[in-house]
Amino acid sequence: MTTPTGQISLSQVNAELDVSPTSTQINMGSAPVRGLAEVPSGAIAMSDLQGKSNAQFIVATGGSIATSGDFKIHTFNSSGTFTVNQAGNAAGSNTVDYLVVGGGASGGQGRNFFRGSREPIFNYSGGGGGAGGYRESYPNPASGGLPVSAQGYPITVGGGGAAVGGSPPAEHPATRGNSGSNSVFSSITSAGGGSGGAGYSPNESAIGASGGSGGGGGNSGNNPPSTSAGGSGNTPPVSPPQGNNGGTASNGYCKAAAGGGGAGAAGGDAPAPSGVAGNGGGGSASSITASSVTRAGGGGGGANSTPAGSSGGSGGGGAGPGNCNAGGAGTTNTGSGGGGGAGSNGAQASGAGGSGVVIIRYKFQ
Repeated sequence: MTTPTGQISLSQVNAELDVSPTSTQINMGSAPVRGLAEVPSGAIAMSDLQGKSNAQFIVATGGSIATSGDFKIHTFNSSGTFTVNQAGNAAGSNTVDYLVVGGGASGGQGRNFFRGSREPIFNYSGGGGGAGGYRESYPNPASGGLPVSAQGYPITVGGGGAAVGGSPPAEHPATRGNSGSNSVFSSITSAGGGSGGAGYSPNESAIGASGGSGGGGGNSGNNPPSTSAGGSGNTPPVSPPQGNNGGTASNGYCKAAAGGGGAGAAGGDAPAPSGVAGNGGGGSASSITASSVTRAGGGGGGANSTPAGSSGGSGGGGAGPGNCNAGGAGTTNTGSGGGGGAGSNGAQASGAGGSGVVIIRYKFQ
């Protein structure tokens, strides 16, 4: 905002100085008026106040900094501090936009089931990991930016859930994946993704865990009940929602597992009797960095009889493997989930979840 270049009133000067009400009496020798007029001493004429701006802009450091037009963009791929050295005002900038993505979860472990001669006779796959919670203010006015003051703001970038590796001993159930960790900026927390359910396990371990987005259900074999549910997304609940549910797997011999939820869509189910695994839920696109980038895809569920396996969700979700393969890892700094482990001979490890990211944008001139 700038004062008129022609005739000017004292109420317009107050408006430029953020004085409310604008009818407030003005001291022409006060520091704010002198600063606006750029007259450090002596008399101030009304003409000195014409065409002047009181705009003040945020000055800050921290993370990797890029410039796009009149905006600065700070990207934190690891934890750090966003330090506001100078706070702005309403005439310039006093709020920041943000994208906060939690760490993605790893998929569940697959396993094979042995009897007698130790030859595997049945194979059971792990569910895909859920994406980390996805919260963004840009460019949605309803979400609003965050006001900032001159201080340091700790930034936490959530780690991805570690992969669950290797084939378990014959008599032991497989292991559920590991959930991702939260990412935090100021009052905004994006939850880590929920882990994928395990293959051939008691049903509580086969169920996908809840989180920013939920993990996909693993195939628990002939353990009751007949399905393994996916974990709930948007946990804990926020508005707008930070994620989606994981898919549901139908249990039984040699069946596949479901996909983890993504920021933009729920994880795919693994229906009976197809043996086809559920794909990871798609991620969400953001242009906060001035380029459209999709992040926070869910991990695909592991498969048994489908060599091609399943796809990870758009935005970096790890693929679910087919026979004899480990789950794919979620892409680093996207908060995407890892793929579930295949239930078959050889490798049955799940894919690790991708770490999260925090991005902050504000007007600097």
